[in-house]
Amino acid sequence: MLNALQTRILAVVAFLVAVAALSSGVWWFGYQSALDQLEQRGRSDLALASDRLTGELSRYRELAVLMADHPVVAAAVDGRGAGAADLLRETADKTGSLDILVVSRNGAEVASASGTGDEAHGTTPYFARAMDGALGIYHLVHDRYGQRTFLFAAPVFSAEGPVAGAVIVVVNVDAVEAVWRGARPTVFFTDDLGVTFISNRSELVFMARDPRAALRGDTAEYAQGVLRPFITYEARDQRGHSVWSVQGQRYVPQRALHLSLPLPVIQMTGEALLDVAPARLLARLQAGVAAAICLAFGAMLFLATERRRTLAEANARLETAVEVRTAELSRTNADLRHEVSERIATEAQLKKAQADLVQAGKLSALGQMSAGISHELNQPLMAIRSYAENAEAFLERGKADVAGQNLGRIADLARRMGRIIRNLRAFAKQESEGMTDVDLSGVITAVLEITQTRAKTSGVDILWTPPATPLIVRGGEVRLQQVVLNLVSNAMDAMEGQDGPQRIELEAAMVDGRVELYVRDTGPGLDEPDRIFDPFYSTKQVSQDGMGLGLSISYGLVQSFGGMIRGRNDPAGGAVFTVTLDAADRAEAAA
Repeated sequence: MLNALQTRILAVVAFLVAVAALSSGVWWFGYQSALDQLEQRGRSDLALASDRLTGELSRYRELAVLMADHPVVAAAVDGRGAGAADLLRETADKTGSLDILVVSRNGAEVASASGTGDEAHGTTPYFARAMDGALGIYHLVHDRYGQRTFLFAAPVFSAEGPVAGAVIVVVNVDAVEAVWRGARPTVFFTDDLGVTFISNRSELVFMARDPRAALRGDTAEYAQGVLRPFITYEARDQRGHSVWSVQGQRYVPQRALHLSLPLPVIQMTGEALLDVAPARLLARLQAGVAAAICLAFGAMLFLATERRRTLAEANARLETAVEVRTAELSRTNADLRHEVSERIATEAQLKKAQADLVQAGKLSALGQMSAGISHELNQPLMAIRSYAENAEAFLERGKADVAGQNLGRIADLARRMGRIIRNLRAFAKQESEGMTDVDLSGVITAVLEITQTRAKTSGVDILWTPPATPLIVRGGEVRLQQVVLNLVSNAMDAMEGQDGPQRIELEAAMVDGRVELYVRDTGPGLDEPDRIFDPFYSTKQVSQDGMGLGLSISYGLVQSFGGMIRGRNDPAGGAVFTVTLDAADRAEAAA
């Protein structure tokens, strides 16, 4: 077993080494291919930047040639032109030249756009070339203008033929350079001293590969101390590509492909540094893909061989596991069925307990009102007895009409007692029907008939004005009576024994398509409005009956109707309970 394991490990290690070697080869080939493509694009970019620079400078070179043929300039060279300065100034403004000079044969300035100076040009190389009849080109950091300049000197020929002087057009390099500063790739132009004179990276300007070579001929190209050491880099040749590793430069790629292009037209060499990071990334991606493919293929082979070897063992283990799992699932299924049965029984018990609790709450409320109900029934009974005796006496005297009036009063009292008893019986019974259409005004009227005796005894004024239009809601009539009775009874309990007016106001209205019932009292208000619907929460005194279940039961009943009950303190004093119920027409529309 150990030998087989060692063999597999050695095979995996050999395969990984082969994959690493293949990935390295793919990386190297991909990197070289990417460098070839990068060099092609880079040479195009460098040629484009060089053409842009030479194109910008060629305008000023042509300007110098054209100005040399101007008659006003020829007259100024001979000392006969009085309006040359105005012409030069106007031309410089229109062409964007830094300055335009007219120089005589001995090198002295005879006119200029910026004002004639005392600078001597006789010993400068550009003037010497112009005096030879050719176009002189030169660049330097000019002390007179304090910035980098290009000079184009064109010869001015006399009528006899020899060169009589020269026109010098001074170009501001900053203006030419500004249009492509910051563009990619990094491009810079160096002169024969190795000094970077123009670049789209300002930090490269005046960097010299050999800062000691700062003079050419008799004229200083650069002011003393303006040159700086060239960037620190290490060049490596990679199959004909010069790759620089640059250090300490923020805006120059740390690893870049170096390209160069001679520009004899402006006596400079264009150079570019192209970031090789994309090429390296592409090579890494190609190597990664190759490695991933090889590893995936090797993994599939390895898994295929291992699967053959372990299939029999896995099959045996699987059969054993299936048997064990089947037994466990059978036990779990039996436990779940038993748990479902227990939950169903528990739910039925909870529903029965809730129904019993509701019934107990109603009977408790009836018990609390028993004295008032006895008084309410005793008064009509006493009155009926008195009216009956009087009617008998009036009949004996032959006063049938008066006796008839007494009998009518007896009938009214009997109907009143029947209505009270009917409301009590309906309230006391357990409602088995589901939700129906219920007249909310009738429910409130029945509750007020039940509680009117206690209200009179306690000195509580109950204000209720039925709405003009009947408000039909969805619910159970008896259960809805219990909700209203609980709210009215709680309001009486809250105001019991307090000084000042004791008043309960009931109001019902249609709000946003639903029916809302408001029950307000003038009691002390709610101590903890957030807890009033919690079971067994009560603020009643010990002398008052109650277990703190009335509002909790009411909350459950209203929820079963699809409604909502809320309680809050009125800013004017007392508590306000709001019962929101679905209107019958709204419920039918939703169905």
